[in-house]
Amino acid sequence: MQTAQTALWVVALLVFMAIAFDFMNGFHDAANSIATVVSTGVLKPGHAVVFAAFFNLLALFVFHLSVAATVGKGIVEIDVVDTHVVFGALMGAITWNLVTWYYGIPSSSSHALIGGIVGAVIAKAGTGALISGGLVKTVAFIFISPLLGFLLGSLMMVAVSWIFLRSAPSKVDRWFRRLQLVSAGAYSLGHGGNDAQKTIGIIWMLLIATGYTSAADAMPPTWTIVVCYTAIAAGTMFGGWRIVKTMGQKITKLKPVGGFCAETGGAITLFLATVLGIPVSTTHTITGAIVGVGSTRRASAVRWGVAGSIVWAWVLTIPASACVAAIAYWASLLIFD
Repeated sequence: MQTAQTALWVVALLVFMAIAFDFMNGFHDAANSIATVVSTGVLKPGHAVVFAAFFNLLALFVFHLSVAATVGKGIVEIDVVDTHVVFGALMGAITWNLVTWYYGIPSSSSHALIGGIVGAVIAKAGTGALISGGLVKTVAFIFISPLLGFLLGSLMMVAVSWIFLRSAPSKVDRWFRRLQLVSAGAYSLGHGGNDAQKTIGIIWMLLIATGYTSAADAMPPTWTIVVCYTAIAAGTMFGGWRIVKTMGQKITKLKPVGGFCAETGGAITLFLATVLGIPVSTTHTITGAIVGVGSTRRASAVRWGVAGSIVWAWVLTIPASACVAAIAYWASLLIFD
């Protein structure tokens, strides 16, 4: 009886940690949804976070749980997962998020979580417990999502420039101030749809490993879906202003037309990845799109030094969070046993 009570207490603690990570994900990645719309002056910061949070939550009714299934069942062998692995994974992800938030670096909460899962599982069972298919497509999209965002953002900027070539700048600015509300809403919808599902996936993994649900179930418990979408929306409401400044102004200066093109290119990328069940980084995606828009003006319009430091953070995210996760896994064997 004591063992069952202890197991329930540990599971409850880990669910709380996962929800805290989800909140932090929204807080950390709020910049991805609102940086462009704030930096172009289309919305005030307070209005922007409410706007983005609404669309984060609306994603609950739009997307199938393909990403949650990938994270919950498609990254590592479910038989290897236990409470120690989940604890290590969450600690790795949360620690990296806190470090990058403090320094204002727009890193990936998504890949921090994937790195955490991988590091904890390797610490327990070695690389043989990893599922190569799910891991390869996730790692591949570290490179594909920003490149696709870059391509779509730059192509849209070129197309818009040609379409409105003979239009007065004031008229173009006025139109795209309105249209940017549409693109920002679409990007926030994609952000909620892809990112909330990653936390749903790790809670689902935990519940399967501890016997509270079955691996044969096609869907996680409904409460996990509602709680995770609500948590990420609440995190977005609080915003991450250090990162907003980096994303909105330090990489390149944006006008409403550029913000529209970057958000639309990023949103298309997120929608595609979510439908395919691939957990991608919203940070990587919007950064690529912003750089793509900036580079259509001239190469010097992009602050490549800032962009380069962001890329280094991307490269380090999975190994850094994996190392922390492995240490946390070994520590948890002492804490929980």
